[in-house]
Amino acid sequence: MPAVGRTYWLTEPCRIRRENNSVRIERPGGSPVHIPITDIRDLIAFDHVDVNTSALSLLSRHGVTLHVLDHYGNHAGHFAPAESMASATVVRRQVDITADPHQRLAIGRALVLAAAENLRWALDTDLLDPALESLRTALPGCATTDAVMGEEGNFRRTAWAVLDTQLPAWLRMNGRTRRPPTNAGNAFVSYLNALVYARVLTALRSTPIHPAIGFLHADTDRRRNTLALDLAEPFKPLFAERLLKRTAAQRHLKPSDFETDVGRAALSKNGRKKIAALVKEELATTVHHRTLKRQVSYDELIHLEALKIVRLCLEDIPYKPFRPWW
Repeated sequence: MPAVGRTYWLTEPCRIRRENNSVRIERPGGSPVHIPITDIRDLIAFDHVDVNTSALSLLSRHGVTLHVLDHYGNHAGHFAPAESMASATVVRRQVDITADPHQRLAIGRALVLAAAENLRWALDTDLLDPALESLRTALPGCATTDAVMGEEGNFRRTAWAVLDTQLPAWLRMNGRTRRPPTNAGNAFVSYLNALVYARVLTALRSTPIHPAIGFLHADTDRRRNTLALDLAEPFKPLFAERLLKRTAAQRHLKPSDFETDVGRAALSKNGRKKIAALVKEELATTVHHRTLKRQVSYDELIHLEALKIVRLCLEDIPYKPFRPWW
């Protein structure tokens, strides 16, 4: 991995304070947890956090990012270190590539196709084959990234309908809804997508490229780091839809793990703990990398994806989005 340390998941309300060169996590009704700053790569807060400037200064000096998810699982924002690893040489090349409509469109098409194929792999059903073939046929004719994302939306709607047939009634998505999610299935997917985005953003910040200069989402989402949104696309099916299907099959989740109201839903406190444990375990899963010829974790696969963009910028090696090979 590029950096020493690991991700810490803050699933309960807490205070973050500095104590010498450690971070002290204070939880209601529990004893404080002391974590050496060198052991932290990033922090992901699922609930309310109270952090002071002394703690933020320590996090910044050691390159630690604090991600904050809102009540409905959206990535509300992040505190990023003041010092960036971005290189002027790499960023200039990154800007040149994204400014070239042909290169940008080719990468956008590749990302959408990889995400669709990964979703087909995650759901493991031939019911998606006709929709996937239609997407493959349509993408070469897309002249803009908006058109590419429109074709992606058509495929995903079909895929989510197929996924619903594999879920119990209370966990079905019944169409994708966001901000806020309207039911338990959508709340699950929103949380997992936000976690993938956070992990990709942390990976990008450990490289010389700039996370805000993207290819596919650059014109549709100007408020977030669009390259992080782009590189999250191939990984979302690996974590969101795949884990939703698995937890449903294993009956790991219960209706009580969600807080539901009319037209909105979110994970409950216990649900957030379950999701954090589930994602931690999944990120630590390893596979044999055919090129590196060693075991790599899913977490490291995300960092390797960021390095592909670095190689594109420095060595003109074409970017090929992640696809599971196992």
